[in-house]
Amino acid sequence: MAQNRFSHGKGPSQRQLRVGELIRRTLSDVLLRADVHDPDLNRHSITVGEVRTSPDLKVATAFVLPLGGYEAEEALEALRRNAPELRHLVAKEMTLKYAPQLRFQLDETFDRMDDTRRIFADERVRRDVEAPDDDEA
Repeated sequence: MAQNRFSHGKGPSQRQLRVGELIRRTLSDVLLRADVHDPDLNRHSITVGEVRTSPDLKVATAFVLPLGGYEAEEALEALRRNAPELRHLVAKEMTLKYAPQLRFQLDETFDRMDDTRRIFADERVRRDVEAPDDDEA
């Protein structure tokens, strides 16, 4: 399988992380101010948890979740419908050479944290975690 010039397996570069965080803050501000002229989008309070950018910084995937996780699919649809306007508003406040295309996905981090807490609360797992290691005895 051919590798593209960006796949080196080290994870995101420092620049990708920096630009992703800049986009996240800017997108959060735009959503907080309700600059988009769509009442369906403005009625949701949306948290932008993370933004991951492609290696060439032309595509940014925002991981979002409405407050409390209620009506998540409706909020996601409203974000996708207004992506061009959000792209314009975000680009206006940033000083990047290219305005990245915005993509939206639901942030499942909170669900994974709840699952992890539930696993650690299980009696068998807690007994294994609290048991002394054989090396220490």
